[in-house]
Amino acid sequence: MSTESRAAPNYCPYCAEEDLRPREEPHGAWECRGCQRVFSLKFVGLRAEGVSSNPRTEEVR
Repeated sequence: MSTESRAAPNYCPYCAEEDLRPREEPHGAWECRGCQRVFSLKFVGLRAEGVSSNPRTEEVR
């Protein structure tokens, strides 16, 4: 996967507006035309298989 590729968000995480435009600076940033915020997203990784992030959703045996 190239470091130059960017995944496009579907909506603003602050106001849910869908009119988003890519920004040059800072690298990988997006501009929301609804609330005028500039934000960036970062993919952290995949969680380990079989590990629950919420222990309450574990199946009771």
